[in-house]
Amino acid sequence: MSKRPPTLLGLPSYLAGHVSRIGNTQLVAILAERGLRLPHFAVLCGLHDLGPTAQVELADRLGLNPSHLVGYLDRLEEAGLVARSRDSDDRRRQMAELTTTGTKTAVELITHAITSERAQLSALTDAELNTLTALLARVVTTDDDGSVS
Repeated sequence: MSKRPPTLLGLPSYLAGHVSRIGNTQLVAILAERGLRLPHFAVLCGLHDLGPTAQVELADRLGLNPSHLVGYLDRLEEAGLVARSRDSDDRRRQMAELTTTGTKTAVELITHAITSERAQLSALTDAELNTLTALLARVVTTDDDGSVS
């Protein structure tokens, strides 16, 4: 029996937010040891998955304000994890990509995130966690598509 008020336990957004905090606890600590935060992790994941990407597209794909992304990229570049260059096809576009160290760091952090999150969410079976992930991904994708008003 939960000690939380039933109204809160009936709100998916409250539950998703709290589960997020539970699942990210260890990742936040590991990132802090490296002078990074969750948005930096998102950028590393984005570049890991997408490869070299224009900053404007990366901001859009991550749902970040482009001016905030610049700050995150600045920090990652200072750490030697990201390199930026002008797009050879359009000199107005700034491209971002992981360095070799950035790729290694991204893989380490992603592995840690998956492992620690699974441990933190051990109340769920693998099938339940897969279902939860699929449902949350559907909500995020629908929001990205602009289908939610």
